[in-house]
Amino acid sequence: MEPDEQAKVMTLEAYADTILPGEKRFPGDHAIAGASAGPGAVVAGALELLHTEATGVTVGLPYLAQSLNDHAKVYAKEHDLELDEALPPFVALSFADRTGLVKSLTAPGHPEKDGWVSLALFCNMSFDSAAHKHTAEAIAEGHPGLLAMGYTAPDEDGLWRFPKFSYRRELAQLHPDTTPSGSPA
Repeated sequence: MEPDEQAKVMTLEAYADTILPGEKRFPGDHAIAGASAGPGAVVAGALELLHTEATGVTVGLPYLAQSLNDHAKVYAKEHDLELDEALPPFVALSFADRTGLVKSLTAPGHPEKDGWVSLALFCNMSFDSAAHKHTAEAIAEGHPGLLAMGYTAPDEDGLWRFPKFSYRRELAQLHPDTTPSGSPA
């Protein structure tokens, strides 16, 4: 991987980890701060989702990573922080400082807020909906977010059925013209 590409990946991973933190993947993992036990957005596939064309952000990822690093340099200067020059600037920030910077970038009134909030939403989506995968495939692979939320595998025919009502009672009768697949006739 080219150095620029590696810096971009590390920076985007660090952003995803700031949004939904997880544990380090290996001892020298700089992108993942290790601020939370268990897997976070990165392990759940945040970068895979961000690189999915349907998100509309793929083309802008190099710019976003560079911009985030530029903001990190300014943040470090304003807070009198010395950054490890061997790492991309955002990655070199502590988890608390990453969080502080992201908080300012996503605050009401920040001119770039919409872009950073969109990026944050995709990081969350990678964990809580596995939007980059078919749900059955994600569950079969042991997707950490879906498993954490209690998703179960579909029935043998690939359909999900829920024999227990979530409110402990049936809320509506099945329409008599409903097809076997659950679609309205």
